[in-house]
Amino acid sequence: MTTPAGSGTGFGSVSWWGLSPAVDLQAEGPPVDPDSQAENPELNVLLLGSVDGRHLLRTLARAALWPRRRFHFYVLENNLEAVARHILIFSLALEDPEKMGLQERSETFLEVWGNALLRPPVAAFVRAQAGRLAHLVPEPDRLAEQLPWLSLAALKFRERDALEAVFRFWAGGEKGPEAFPMSRLWDSRLRQYLGSRYDARHGVSDWDLHMKLHDRGARVIHTREFRRWRDTGVAFELRDSSAYHVPNRTLASGRLLSHRGERVAARGYWGDIATGPFVAFGIEADDETLLRTSNGQPVKTACEITEHNVAELFREMAAWGHPRAAEGDPEQVQGGGEGSLEPVFPSPAAPALEPFTVHFLPLDSAHTLHHKSCYKGQFQLLYVACGMVHLLSPELGACVAPRGRLIVELAQFLVDLRQEQLQAFSSRVGELAQAAGFVPQLGGKPSDTFARFYKAGDSAPGHEDQAVESGTPPPEVLAPPLEATDWPSEDRTQPLEPETLPSESLKLTSESQASLLEASVLPTGSQAPKSENQNVPPETKSRIPDL
Repeated sequence: MTTPAGSGTGFGSVSWWGLSPAVDLQAEGPPVDPDSQAENPELNVLLLGSVDGRHLLRTLARAALWPRRRFHFYVLENNLEAVARHILIFSLALEDPEKMGLQERSETFLEVWGNALLRPPVAAFVRAQAGRLAHLVPEPDRLAEQLPWLSLAALKFRERDALEAVFRFWAGGEKGPEAFPMSRLWDSRLRQYLGSRYDARHGVSDWDLHMKLHDRGARVIHTREFRRWRDTGVAFELRDSSAYHVPNRTLASGRLLSHRGERVAARGYWGDIATGPFVAFGIEADDETLLRTSNGQPVKTACEITEHNVAELFREMAAWGHPRAAEGDPEQVQGGGEGSLEPVFPSPAAPALEPFTVHFLPLDSAHTLHHKSCYKGQFQLLYVACGMVHLLSPELGACVAPRGRLIVELAQFLVDLRQEQLQAFSSRVGELAQAAGFVPQLGGKPSDTFARFYKAGDSAPGHEDQAVESGTPPPEVLAPPLEATDWPSEDRTQPLEPETLPSESLKLTSESQASLLEASVLPTGSQAPKSENQNVPPETKSRIPDL
């Protein structure tokens, strides 16, 4: 029996977590011009498909190591549920330390971000925050007052209405686990994906882990934690396993499915069931002792490394936010202990500007941004996730400023893809980047995770790019550190209940898979053999670039 396993469908049609380690965007972008007379230089970054905010959080956490800059992050996603998750994650990261301590905040973040099932206290937090956000979204004045770092001005009115509906669903507008039976949906998805190999799913997960993820640089992921996630969707088990039983509604999304010849809307889980959320924070660490091995085996698991990295991330954000707010004597700032930190960011009434703003762009605006003068040549850095590579175009390249940079996430950690497909993907990325007006950065250490380019027509990067390629701040400032388809918004706000559809309509079909494999990995000419199950959904054909 032929199964979808190995065809790329395990990636899903909606991304909830990234498939690459978090990076400091300041290290990837061009440095501050020393000849610039600007009093407060800015860094404008356009991110396509960053999905979980990990790059933004790491950039903010490490901002104290660089010359002071004001950040403008422009985020473009392909579904409003991802936008809602961005907002929820940042609201959690910037929570008042007096209301939620560092450990509680870190654990809540990990469970909401990477677990299919939540503990009741965490689920209660999600409901409370979602209810608050649902009331703020339709009121721009209150939103600007309470969340000054957030800008929804670019979204269309119908997108804001749909975003409010997403928050209301999270807040429990539809009561009970029956509204989103996560465990049943996860198992149904897994059965469809593995087919006849479902009964041997533990062997399949061990093979994918040891023969693919480990070989590609993720050796710290332990068999036990990876198998648990494949079986239940729970990646970070920070308490007793019986405590996780409330469905994580933030992983729900709507889509159109074919049922008896008609298109019907359904809510379900259409995300990753192959790789897992361990890669983003769990396979790299600034503290090298976390990555040491004993008898050839890693001492720490990916879950333990992730816990440490996320806790350090939130601690650094609080630490660099303090001197920004204090604007006083540096010695006085350094003299305060962790318990004496002021709020992470200045209050809205403070005269100082907020250090960053997150602007969310309309879902279908990738090919139209260059028509607006405010975006043309505006961005010093363009980040493109592997699931959004098909949107890389000359029109998008026109939005990047001179000496601007492009960083593209490669498909290194997609376990479904064979080695020749990964090479074809990398080649295709180079072709699209060249067509968009970029040329590869030379002289840096080769990377299988990211492809880096700079804007063609500019002088080739010289010594200034050494810091970019190494991923660390320059020595003089170092301190003692996809879905390709769109569906109408009303399909999200008024989906059919999963229990009202036959079981087969809740399973992913070949027609409803993500476009990553088809849009980006299809070989050009004789680059690689064609995958056995590459069926391009009819609704995505108009969005896929000619290969």
